[in-house]
Amino acid sequence: MNTAILYLSTVLIWGTTWIAIRYQLDGAAPMVSIAHRFALSAAVMLLLTVPARRLVRLAPRDHGFVFLQGLCLFSGNYLFIYTGAADLASGLIAVVFSTMVIFNIAGGALFLRLPVSPWVAVGGVLGLSGMAGIFLPELAGLDTSAVTLRALGLCLLGTVCASAGNIIAARNHRHQLPVLTCNTWGMLYGCLTLYAAALLSGTPIVLPLERDYLLSLVYLALFGSVFAFWAYVTLIGRIGPDRASYTTLLFPLVALAVSTVFEGYRWSLSAALGLVLVLAGNWLAMRRNRA
Repeated sequence: MNTAILYLSTVLIWGTTWIAIRYQLDGAAPMVSIAHRFALSAAVMLLLTVPARRLVRLAPRDHGFVFLQGLCLFSGNYLFIYTGAADLASGLIAVVFSTMVIFNIAGGALFLRLPVSPWVAVGGVLGLSGMAGIFLPELAGLDTSAVTLRALGLCLLGTVCASAGNIIAARNHRHQLPVLTCNTWGMLYGCLTLYAAALLSGTPIVLPLERDYLLSLVYLALFGSVFAFWAYVTLIGRIGPDRASYTTLLFPLVALAVSTVFEGYRWSLSAALGLVLVLAGNWLAMRRNRA
């Protein structure tokens, strides 16, 4: 599939999953809801790959890296961010998570010896500055209570975890491990780990049968996980973890666009300037030539 289509699809899908996630926060613990999401995703992936003989046999060492990818990308990052999100405004979460651009640039250079593109670095700085402008009211109203600092720490930990998953996915792609195989096993490992953690912690494993919960679960599993993660991990292999991570700066803009239409969100001058910076940063980051 065309790289631009993969990029746009990732941004648009993840920009709308926040609506579905709202319906996942009641009726079951976040740990359990995340486990349900990736259990369903893994089941769908198995149905897609096994009959088509697309599930490739992996060496034990590669299974180890895919297991780490599952822990970082399909379980741990969501668990940390969901937990921290209970005490933070959504704008602050978006700003914290957008720092993954910087973590991916550093991680790619440190662990994969990827060259640092000045265009991507400058684009990342512009994007982060734009995010700060867009969510300036939340940043200005930030308190420094222990609860808020703990929530920020959890969201930052989730961001680091997600970035580590990006770097591991890039490593797996470098070793020519198929994206579908890695995602299938990774989602299975991720959900099993969360179910095991729920059992050990005494967290009730329940499946709410309310319509909104089930519909949002299906949307998150099929579109937000099966398709979006295939597109995103494919992007990591094609354009690198640094450029692919710029989607984290763009999908909050999709969420704001949806909020503008359906919830009456009003754009301030700082938000409009922030939008310009994010888009300008994206243009710089996607430049083909590396310096």
